[in-house]
Amino acid sequence: MKLITCESVFAGHPDKVCDQISDAIVTECLAQDSRSRVAVECAIKDNLVILFGEITTYANVDYVEVAKDTLKGIGYTEDFEVLVKISKQSRDIALGVDKEGAGDQGIMYGYATYETKTMIPYPLLIAQQISRKMDDLRRSRYSDIFGPDGKCQVTADEDCNIKTIIVSAQTKPKADMNKVRYIIKEEVIKPIVESIEGIDILINPTGAFEIGGPYADSGLTGRKLMVDTYGGVARHGGGAFSGKDPSKVDRSGAYYCRYVAKALVKAGLCHKCEVGVSYSIGVAEPVSISIDTFGTSIVPEETLLNIINKCFDFRPASIRKELQLDSVNYERTACYGHFGRTEVCFPWEDVDEKVKQIKATSQTR
Repeated sequence: MKLITCESVFAGHPDKVCDQISDAIVTECLAQDSRSRVAVECAIKDNLVILFGEITTYANVDYVEVAKDTLKGIGYTEDFEVLVKISKQSRDIALGVDKEGAGDQGIMYGYATYETKTMIPYPLLIAQQISRKMDDLRRSRYSDIFGPDGKCQVTADEDCNIKTIIVSAQTKPKADMNKVRYIIKEEVIKPIVESIEGIDILINPTGAFEIGGPYADSGLTGRKLMVDTYGGVARHGGGAFSGKDPSKVDRSGAYYCRYVAKALVKAGLCHKCEVGVSYSIGVAEPVSISIDTFGTSIVPEETLLNIINKCFDFRPASIRKELQLDSVNYERTACYGHFGRTEVCFPWEDVDEKVKQIKATSQTR
């Protein structure tokens, strides 16, 4: 029996804190200047935040204020010191992007599976839902019991039967661990998985988890790549997403690959699909496009590649326009994954029109 394990983290996990700060800056820059070029990263340890990278924009953004507001929104109310080391984008990179080419060379992947309605791996879906529910309950009812940090890990077999759920949630000092475990089991896990019979549930298995967030561990933008994508079930390209504007194909190319893979699965042409693309810096047309349906395609994969070439345009400027990437709130992507979300609709998840186009193309072949 093959088991698949996926992880999600809470909003207050130190790496996710950095992702959210970086993407809050991206969102604010684009809101004021849609042609902003942003490549900003964040590091955090204790009450020190460091912002560094390259930003070229006409926007007037107070980076320190954005960082502090983001921290406060997550649940960290301490007095943070924020250091900023940000310069303008290299002119060498700008030359390629200005010509509507890719902002960098690289490889990106997108994945979709028919095993869930949102077309992401089942254990990842459950881990995301548990993490989000924990954060919602902390903010609405249990801020006196739980802190912002935490993780959830779910293991399931290939038939989507959950075998193990692990939740490690930060708690306030002297929290009643029996109450902690009761809340997580009864108010979080049970409403999501319905039946917990036969599931091994481990809640704070080491006991107290009182020191969390940046005080327990350092954080850095782009360090939770599998949490951001498909939980390790599918391949991930060479770059992170957060802190980058849509001209960066690390982000836009990966979103488009997901868009393509999901559309093909939803069109009924395969049950699983992984789409890959590679770019050269400054060149609009991709170097390569690949597809793997893991033996689930009802037509040859060569046929699917022909459909992709007819229905999808992988040029970075086209992706940006088609998916309306200038108007996305990227801060909302930075926690609970960039794909398969149910509480928010990102444009790369809305594939209905593409499905119609794919079906029309398939019928005319």
